[in-house]
Amino acid sequence: MKDKVKNILSFVLRLGLSGLLLWYLFSKIDMEKTLDILRTADLNYIYLAGGIFLVCQSFLLLRWFIFIKALKLEAHPLVVTRFFFIGLFGNLFLPSSIGGDLIKIIGLCKNSSQKPRVVASVLLDRLSGFASIVIVAVGAFIVGYRYVNEPQLILPIALIGVGSIVVAAVLFNERIYGFGCRIFNFFPKVKESLMQMHYDIMLMQDNKMEGFKAIALSIVGQLVYALTFYLSAKALHSDIPLLYFFIFVPLICVASSLPSIGGLGVREAGAAYFFGKVGVASEVAISISLISFLFMIMMGLLGGVIYVFTLSSGRVQHCSSDADVDPSTT
Repeated sequence: MKDKVKNILSFVLRLGLSGLLLWYLFSKIDMEKTLDILRTADLNYIYLAGGIFLVCQSFLLLRWFIFIKALKLEAHPLVVTRFFFIGLFGNLFLPSSIGGDLIKIIGLCKNSSQKPRVVASVLLDRLSGFASIVIVAVGAFIVGYRYVNEPQLILPIALIGVGSIVVAAVLFNERIYGFGCRIFNFFPKVKESLMQMHYDIMLMQDNKMEGFKAIALSIVGQLVYALTFYLSAKALHSDIPLLYFFIFVPLICVASSLPSIGGLGVREAGAAYFFGKVGVASEVAISISLISFLFMIMMGLLGGVIYVFTLSSGRVQHCSSDADVDPSTT
């Protein structure tokens, strides 16, 4: 009962934050103008952006497979693919974008004896994603600084970079990591699992090339994702330089990780703020962001359909694995 109450309260909180931000944004813009912009959208550009968004998701799935292979994690490709898409569904309803990561961890851990490696694969996957955000944002900002001319944008980019470096330093440095794990001294099993995860992550030191491949793939994914925003702007008949999307979209991605319903409201606020720096009307920026959210809903619904249609087979697989256990050992 307590868990149900917590889940309800969490959902209400996220729904409230998204609703509050949307209410604030819509109260500051001309709603009739926004609806007119959306009604006159060029569907050909939107279809193209949606197709590219799907390609972007395939890059993210491939990136996870790279870490799974590097860590020698035993997981069936179909199972990995299943929980990847179910994770996309979870991103719409669980707190922030890490909700999907939790689903992937829980899903693969259910029938795996390599639980620390499962967690390590998801953490490294997430870390490589942040690394790509930093690289794309910094590179685009340096190249396009004379066009953007907004020094205050250095702060969020620097914060993302510092945060990524700190996380990487903790995960790959045994002394720092071990020191942090001391808080679990009274929970030896938890501490042992955390240390085992660290040793699994350290396997990447012998597979640095795989890590570089994952980051390179993440960079391509970030550029492709920014391209979907650019095409959405084209659909709305807005001629915004592509360079701005390479700078702003990674920052919007970070903002959308705050607790909300799939980043709804937070992402739109970020789009209005950042694109407003280069003279884009709030109505246009918010409309572009809402189109991106529509793509997320479509991917999330696909994950929900996959979950429903594979639920029974998943139960059969779980039961069969339990049946293989020798009763005399239980």
